[in-house]
Amino acid sequence: MTDYFLEEVNSIKKKLDSVSSSFCLAKWYQVTIHLQNGHTHSCHHPGTHKVPLDELTNNPTALHNTQFKKGRRKEMLEDVRPAECQYCWNVEDSPGENFSDRHIKSAAMWAAPWFEEAASKPWDDNPNPRYLEVSFGNVCNFKCMYCYPNISSQWYEESKQYGPYPTSLGFGSLEHLDYKGTRPILEREYNPYVEAFWKWWPDLYNSLHTFRITGGEPLLNKNTFRVLNEINDNPRQELELAINTNMCVPDKNFNEFISLIKPITEKLDNVGVFTSIEATHKKAEWIRYGLDYNKFWENIARLQNEVPKLHIDFMCTYNALSVSSFTDFLKKIYELRCNSHWNEPWHPPLMVSVPYLRNPQFLTIKILDNTFEKYIIESINYMEEHRGNKEKPGFISHEIEMMSRLLNWFRTTDTEEKLKTNRTDFVKYADEYDKRKGTNFLETFPEYTDFYNRCKALC
Repeated sequence: MTDYFLEEVNSIKKKLDSVSSSFCLAKWYQVTIHLQNGHTHSCHHPGTHKVPLDELTNNPTALHNTQFKKGRRKEMLEDVRPAECQYCWNVEDSPGENFSDRHIKSAAMWAAPWFEEAASKPWDDNPNPRYLEVSFGNVCNFKCMYCYPNISSQWYEESKQYGPYPTSLGFGSLEHLDYKGTRPILEREYNPYVEAFWKWWPDLYNSLHTFRITGGEPLLNKNTFRVLNEINDNPRQELELAINTNMCVPDKNFNEFISLIKPITEKLDNVGVFTSIEATHKKAEWIRYGLDYNKFWENIARLQNEVPKLHIDFMCTYNALSVSSFTDFLKKIYELRCNSHWNEPWHPPLMVSVPYLRNPQFLTIKILDNTFEKYIIESINYMEEHRGNKEKPGFISHEIEMMSRLLNWFRTTDTEEKLKTNRTDFVKYADEYDKRKGTNFLETFPEYTDFYNRCKALC
């Protein structure tokens, strides 16, 4: 964080605490809505909860303003810590003075200006969110190894055909989705949550600061293109718009996307595309099944050339199989940055974010032994050696710090029992993955052979 933003965070912390020690603007003004199964949450740390259909009947804002969420707001206004927000309480209760996401999110531009509104209105009010992330459906042409059936239709069909994977918790189980209430409404079926969204949209749109469309694969969903048409017809210059995409949809869809997003970049100040990749060549295609690696980079080049005002952000879900080729990925990013227009050293034309995979646990970097540490160090060293500044392109401090945090997390130890379970699950998963998809793990990742054999011996 910059010194200026630290000052902002400290200032908002004092204001929040003047209301209560648990008050957080994200519970009022940030929301992620999964319309494919009617789940919602405000802030990404708490789990999602179901939107009761009876609450939507006369109040489409219940996609955000559920009675459950209002109860948590009431707790915050009464200086009670909601149990679902334990992530932040852990940070705030640790030794020293620490800024949690309660403070950082509340200081964001989509939250801080509405402090007085949230603090003064009754807890059962129906505020519109300022930051909205929405998934219109789970239709997707990928089956990424760490994804789930409620997020990808391809995963859903595989789970219907083969059932769950033979891991300790039955990864990919549709019965587990039923237990959690997250089984998706299929694209061909009537969806009352999508219907409620469009009833809410005329009022919702005018209040948004940040709007992000995720999936599934948004460029395979008709609602995404409806949104883009509506924004083109009624642009709001100050709106920050972002679209997630895997960059490998049919040309027809990608061409239509470019035809709509290009004029939007002329009308809005901040428009971005978020995409995910965290390895190279066949390794990337194994991790993100359905990926055409060459097509991916061809479409990145198309966006750079045809929509030059578009920001492109790479979200690298750093996992156990990313490690060995991640430096090669970074070299590709550096090459592209060197050939791109570089006028804001703190915001390169191609941003890289490196969050680490947490679930499923048998695919995280924590399952690896210390022979893999050299790859992580190699990536950090490469970024350090190619650090950018005002005069030259390269990696910025925030990106390097994220990689350093990965190394620190990798070095923390799990119990032997947990390691054994996760490593056993890993090899069972890889074997079944190859069987179902006709892939070959050891041919794709020969550098993992010794590790794979040691995991196999545990079985």
